[in-house]
Amino acid sequence: MKIRTAAVIAAIGLGVALAGCETATPYQPLVTGGDSPGGFTDQRLDADHFRVTFQGNTETSRERVENYMLYRAAELTVNSGYDWFDTTDRHTARDKQTYWDDWGPGPYGGFWHPYWRYWGPYGWGGWGGWGSTTTVEKFQASVEITMGHGPKPGPRALDAREVMTNLGPKIERPKT
Repeated sequence: MKIRTAAVIAAIGLGVALAGCETATPYQPLVTGGDSPGGFTDQRLDADHFRVTFQGNTETSRERVENYMLYRAAELTVNSGYDWFDTTDRHTARDKQTYWDDWGPGPYGGFWHPYWRYWGPYGWGGWGGWGSTTTVEKFQASVEITMGHGPKPGPRALDAREVMTNLGPKIERPKT
């Protein structure tokens, strides 16, 4: 019994340690897998239009995802030789999922704990004392931008260099 208890504690500890490995998505090109999946993509639509996206992982806040998307739009604008950009089609999507972790009786549910079965109006049901729910959410922001030269044409247009200056201190790049 002592060996089994030690094994269960070790397994729980390993799970917690592995769950703690994921960090918020840094400002990077899109990466799948690893400790911090996610990142930006961009696609040229025509000479002065781009579609920019930033996808975060479960540790990345909505604000960070939207800031990184705007920073990438500003960076593309400056790198393409333009002064300002205007957002024409902007969306932020949230993927929210809730999981139930049941540590029920028997070989498939972990270790033994009190568990009661009963017959109810919809058939057999059960009630056990242990388990937990986990809710995770991921955000992905996308925008289509129009880039231009000279003074900004209106209040919706953003000065690309000013956006980079203001958001730059909040940008976290991957650790090397």
